[in-house]
Amino acid sequence: MRLYDNAFSPFARKVRLVLDYKGLAFESIDALALAQHRGLSGVNARAEVPVLVDDDVTVVDSADIVAYLEDRYPKPAVFPASPALRAKARRWQRVADTVFDSIVHDISLWMWPTHQRPDRPPPGLIEAGQRDLTLLLEELENALDLEPFVCGDLSVADFALFPHVSAMKTLGLAPDERSFPRIAAWNRAMRQQPVIRENLAHIKSTAIEKFSGGPSPYEGTKVVWRGDRLEWLLCNGFHEWWLAELAAGRVIVPSSLPARGQAAH
Repeated sequence: MRLYDNAFSPFARKVRLVLDYKGLAFESIDALALAQHRGLSGVNARAEVPVLVDDDVTVVDSADIVAYLEDRYPKPAVFPASPALRAKARRWQRVADTVFDSIVHDISLWMWPTHQRPDRPPPGLIEAGQRDLTLLLEELENALDLEPFVCGDLSVADFALFPHVSAMKTLGLAPDERSFPRIAAWNRAMRQQPVIRENLAHIKSTAIEKFSGGPSPYEGTKVVWRGDRLEWLLCNGFHEWWLAELAAGRVIVPSSLPARGQAAH
């Protein structure tokens, strides 16, 4: 198996965690590096990670990849057996992939080492992000009634949520343990899992490799704005800022359609 990957992508991290949890060997390609752009575009017209190539099967979108892995390699399972808990796991995966990701991404543009912005965030953006993240954390706190994990046993819900919740610490927005004791207990339980420890070590070593020895290998000026990330920005009234970004040529809006003259895969 080949995974078009990136150590800092929450979606790729989720898939990597599932692969490691299932004990599946795979080749990793850091596909967000500019030098790998052509190869990534060849397997995903949107030039987004992750993409999984398993023999003659190519799967894009992290949720679809996890579902494919569960179908083909069902043990150990990452979806609960109970229909009710399975629905809960799917819902929290969706919340992680859409709402959590949108907020964490949009406020990270001025804090993450892959970005190289000389400006400051528009007034109110960071505060709006903190407000909405608090709402999400309150909902997650209430959902953790089957400690230590979201659905009782370790599942895709935990693997989807952990990259975003752990990223909040990097952004200086870690959940306060007094306000969110269940999330704190969940975070400790997650960090005791071998696949999580391995993933965190991989991120640390990759960050040292990519950012301490010269220029970043990633796009540092233009930002990819897919639907959910743009939706959160616009619903909070930052459309003028985004239009200014568009006019300045700092916006990439991906398309799922193949380029003109290029056959669909």
